[in-house]
Amino acid sequence: MILTLPAPAKLNLFLHITGRRDDGYHLLQTVFQLLDYGDELTFSANCSGAINLINEIPGVATKDNLIYRAAKALQSHSGTARGADISFIKYLPSGGGLGGGSSDAATTLLGLNRLWGLALSIDDLAAIGVNLGADVPVFVRGRSAWAEGVGEQLTAVQLPEHWYLVIFPGCTVNTGKIFSHRELTRNDVAITIRAFLGGGGNNSCQPVTEKLYPAVAEARKWLEKFAPTRMTGTGSCVYARFASASEAGKVLEKLPGRWKGFVAKGVNVSPAHSALTESVYTGVSPSG
Repeated sequence: MILTLPAPAKLNLFLHITGRRDDGYHLLQTVFQLLDYGDELTFSANCSGAINLINEIPGVATKDNLIYRAAKALQSHSGTARGADISFIKYLPSGGGLGGGSSDAATTLLGLNRLWGLALSIDDLAAIGVNLGADVPVFVRGRSAWAEGVGEQLTAVQLPEHWYLVIFPGCTVNTGKIFSHRELTRNDVAITIRAFLGGGGNNSCQPVTEKLYPAVAEARKWLEKFAPTRMTGTGSCVYARFASASEAGKVLEKLPGRWKGFVAKGVNVSPAHSALTESVYTGVSPSG
């Protein structure tokens, strides 16, 4: 059995830091907007119990790869004797604020849960995922969502499915560096979902990120010539909303060659969940 699934990107439509816990984790409010664009993972079960990554991310040891860590965590939790051979195509940049690693981990949990026949619930998978990263549960649950706590308290929201142009300015942001910076605002006033939907909210990390990574500010200022622009997560990607794919595409055509970008549609249901439900991405071959 071979199973190929997407691992979608996300945008933070706003990001407030409302406090800090004693263990150092920051309390936040944000809205995760899922996109119809992301990485792609292919899983093949084996009987050896080994987790084999067919390809690797340059500079990332296998033991640190979130795909590998998610597979091992699921093995440990379930007690299964089965293993998997996993290959992936990376479209999302590391350190871009698009949740690529977390989404890969979530798709691994969802895919291997199906491939290994574990029948674990979404709650079970989300509980495994939160130990891999605060953003993993939103991808496991597969709905665009309002998030609080450290990002694990999720409320599904129905968002307008706008088109977005996303720009990667070529720099990789160290999230830990942003959250530990002395100039980071940590006392944002909490807002309500209604206030956000009325246009409230900003990204508390953006000023610090732009100070430490000037290319982020440069990309934002360029995109702001065409539409209101915001940074996602701790960066480095910035994005703007457009009324149609063609409008976003016309701006993408003007993108300076030193940057990369893509056009994607905001979706309320994860493409990974849709693929599992519809079996669109499923192919069958002899298992190992």
